[in-house]
Amino acid sequence: MQNEHSRKQGRKLDRKMKKSQHVVEKQTGITCTNNVTKNLVICNSGLVNGLSEDEIFQHFGEYGPLEKIKMMTGKSCAFISFKTIDGAARAYESINGKLNLAQDGKPLLLSFVQELPENSNCNNDLPPGLIIIEDFVTEKEEELLLGLACFDDQDNSSTLKHRQVMHYGYEFRYDNNNVDKDKPLPGGVPEKCDFLWARLKERGYSDHFQPDQLTINKYQPGQGIPPHIDTHSAFQDPILSLSLSSSIIMEFRHDNGMHIPIFLKRRSLLIMSGESRYNWTHGITPRKTDIVSLPSGLKVLQRATRVSFTFRTVLMGECKCRFTQRCDTYLTSSANELVNRSASQLEKAHVHEIYENIADHFSDTRHKPWPNVVNFIDSFELGSVLMDAGCGNGKYLKCNERIFKVGFDSSTSLISLCQERGLHVFTSNCLNIPFRDESVDGAISIAVIHHLANSERRLKAIEELVRVVRINGRILIYVWAKDQCKEQKSSYLKQDRRNRKDDKKLEDKVEKVAVTEANITLPVHTNRTQFQHQDVLVPWKLKERNTEDDSQSEKLFLRFYHVFDEGELEELCNNVVNVEIVKTYYDQGNWCILLK
Repeated sequence: MQNEHSRKQGRKLDRKMKKSQHVVEKQTGITCTNNVTKNLVICNSGLVNGLSEDEIFQHFGEYGPLEKIKMMTGKSCAFISFKTIDGAARAYESINGKLNLAQDGKPLLLSFVQELPENSNCNNDLPPGLIIIEDFVTEKEEELLLGLACFDDQDNSSTLKHRQVMHYGYEFRYDNNNVDKDKPLPGGVPEKCDFLWARLKERGYSDHFQPDQLTINKYQPGQGIPPHIDTHSAFQDPILSLSLSSSIIMEFRHDNGMHIPIFLKRRSLLIMSGESRYNWTHGITPRKTDIVSLPSGLKVLQRATRVSFTFRTVLMGECKCRFTQRCDTYLTSSANELVNRSASQLEKAHVHEIYENIADHFSDTRHKPWPNVVNFIDSFELGSVLMDAGCGNGKYLKCNERIFKVGFDSSTSLISLCQERGLHVFTSNCLNIPFRDESVDGAISIAVIHHLANSERRLKAIEELVRVVRINGRILIYVWAKDQCKEQKSSYLKQDRRNRKDDKKLEDKVEKVAVTEANITLPVHTNRTQFQHQDVLVPWKLKERNTEDDSQSEKLFLRFYHVFDEGELEELCNNVVNVEIVKTYYDQGNWCILLK
């Protein structure tokens, strides 16, 4: 019996292997082989599933020296090259189908390949506009500059959570990621740094760069900085960073999923200009070691205390860059334009009227409740009253038969569908709920508030929920997240792959659409891709059948969404009185918050 069970398990593993190998070949063009080579591919886990280069090095490196690890952006696979065939064979024998590092604790599935992909989305090129100059200063000059890093001087130094920091010229304020342009520090940038600008000019990089702000950071091993983009309106282009005392890996990321780790050697100068300055985040992962590629193969380097000199020029005026989706000047001016009258027009045309037209089709695609929302509803005691604000087709009003549930929606078509199912519903708007104060035990708002067109209206919707829920009652809110690839692809990115060619055609034809009498324009999002903007129009395609010739035509509707950045929903709720944030979490492409 045991042998029969083992054979069944073996056949099951073989089927999984063949399926995953086919996915690798389709995604990368690399063919898997039964021949033992020095190259392996992890067929069922990669960056998109949360697998990291560090984990691969840790688990595979014990079987032999590694030459290369290739992580594929947006793919569920990764490639490993060993120095020897024996090392790869030992890793295959020990790990394949046995090491539970894949998604949901499943085992990794491996295969041999003849070669690694040459041109892949892992991209070893630098982000556009990024320049690295190695050995920019000598060891003697390094020592001279380190003399400026006097962190015992209380006038211009401070200690942050992740590092020690000091400022010259202007103090960089970490509470708003900006400087107070009206309060320069006495002395400016030290003259001891002047030789750097002359050297830049000598090497042909800049004829006129003269910074007026310097931030010196001191990092102990294990410290880092979160991914960020320096505020557009605060500083000009470029921004320079000089690494002293220790080398480090800095991670650059783009909204399209591109991830480029860059090894900054000790005494190297990093120049961030153009796209790399305005449109790529940069950060340092907090850890005590880095994996770097050397001529002899991959090596683990221990971090030492590192001191960075970041030179900037303060921008007097507004940013006029072309990277509007990341530009605080552009986003602030656009948000101010969308006053309540225009916001109401936008919601009427691109939310309310759209749902009236697509109600039946929308309902057919929205029949399975989210498990975490169901758990919340099931947590209410017998006889409790729960309100669903924006109930749609009423799928959550069928949960927990022990409590009384009532819902409302602005769409009369969706409310009619609910009434046909015998649900307790009525037509209303989330900005003015016709309930008495403290009249229900709990409330849910699932995928509703992201349809409101400015922050004032989104705040009002939350305040209305708080108003009608009794003291110590609970509220659960879900909104779409701008980041649809946190840890792994959301179900939104995974769904309906067959229509992606049509979406690409749409993207090529129209980029922005005027949406109000004030001629405010919004970008049209490409379905099932990462969001590039927060305020977007998301297409809904509805197929209609012609009764005369039985042909089909396709009608396009554009729904307005404000997709939320991480922390944005929590910040909004912090402005509401008489409420406590119990927890926030990310659930399948949504930011979620539980209030009490």
